[in-house]
Amino acid sequence: MKKVLIITYYWPPGAGAGVQRWLKFAKYLREFGWEPVIYTPANPESPEQDPSLLKDLPTGVQVIRRRIREPYRLFRWFTGQPAGSKFQPGFLNESDSPGIKHRLATWLRGNLFIPDARKWWVTPSVRFLSGWLPHHPVHALVSTGPPHSMHLIALHLKKKLGLPWLADFRDPWTQIDFYHKLMLSPAADRRHHVLEKRVLQSADQVVAVTRQNAESLARIAGREVVVVTNGFDPDDYEGLPGYDHKLFTITHLGSMNADRNPLALWKVLQELLEEDPRWKEFLRIRLIGKTDVSVQEAIRRNRLAGQTETIRYLPHDRALAEASRSALLLLPLNRVPHAGGIATGKLYEYLALDRPILCIGPPDGEAARIIEDTGAGSTADFEGEDRLGKVLKGHFEAFLQKQLVRPRADITAYSRRELAGRMAGLLDRVSNKTG
Repeated sequence: MKKVLIITYYWPPGAGAGVQRWLKFAKYLREFGWEPVIYTPANPESPEQDPSLLKDLPTGVQVIRRRIREPYRLFRWFTGQPAGSKFQPGFLNESDSPGIKHRLATWLRGNLFIPDARKWWVTPSVRFLSGWLPHHPVHALVSTGPPHSMHLIALHLKKKLGLPWLADFRDPWTQIDFYHKLMLSPAADRRHHVLEKRVLQSADQVVAVTRQNAESLARIAGREVVVVTNGFDPDDYEGLPGYDHKLFTITHLGSMNADRNPLALWKVLQELLEEDPRWKEFLRIRLIGKTDVSVQEAIRRNRLAGQTETIRYLPHDRALAEASRSALLLLPLNRVPHAGGIATGKLYEYLALDRPILCIGPPDGEAARIIEDTGAGSTADFEGEDRLGKVLKGHFEAFLQKQLVRPRADITAYSRRELAGRMAGLLDRVSNKTG
């Protein structure tokens, strides 16, 4: 059994999409000849906690936890936030519009903490692992980001110890959708690009989760970038409740920031409620996860508050159970220049729930292609009110007739076990090439 050291910021009992990818790979890698060893912070700034995820840890897996120093205590004091409050990823804002202190904190984040607020964990981690690895040899390194400081740890270990290294980009670096919001100075922008290119060209293998992200990273690196998508774990779907046809429930799982706010959907739903009283009787909107203040305001403005329930957070297993009871699963993509390349981890979990998906984003984008190929639902453009109206009316009529189903398709390629096999194959190639 070969060993791989996985350097990751996100790990159980922390929660969120950043945890799921490598937790699930670690769960299945042993089946393909690789023993995972995890290196992760002992005290990370996790937005939420989900101890139920600990059940997926392989028996006896070694998890090395080392304390990390982060600037969030200073940020809380500076911005007047209470102790213990969590910083949200993706510029999600759950309260009033941020003031000048928040904007200044954002400027500091972008210009002083390069590549991110975990930069002070790089040097102590390299020092510790440089002494630990010679006595506990591994056959390969994996770094997964963001935060991209994890890649810098692996970069230094690669230079010092010559270990084979696979860099996994769950999201882009300088091409990420909120990069322009960091208010970067020209010098800070150059520094981000220099570090990004150094990582991309130094790793023995670079992996991305979507085609467009892979193509973007490949242009920067001048080399091949392989796609290993996100996926679903069949074990998570055993014994989930089914849809009971009592309500026409539209459910969204996960955070909904301002870029994901589906304004056209709220407008169309308001019009449908005014046209047909049956919509008011049966429609329910469930937002499970952190919801930006702009989304809350749009729902109130379109007089949908009476049909809407917001649940700030549920553990992963309970969230899937709630989604499985839904008539429609809502997948709004971020309205950003690179929206066509977005295929969130949530999409693959939606596929396995076997409920119709309503995607709002580019009809020719990557998410739309996957939904079309699997017969999983429909896609409407960000401004596609006519399309949204037709799709919603069709699903609602099917609901009234208790015929709201979707065609079943083979989604085995997106199983976490299958994807772990692909990742293990890449690790085999990297370790054999440099071994």
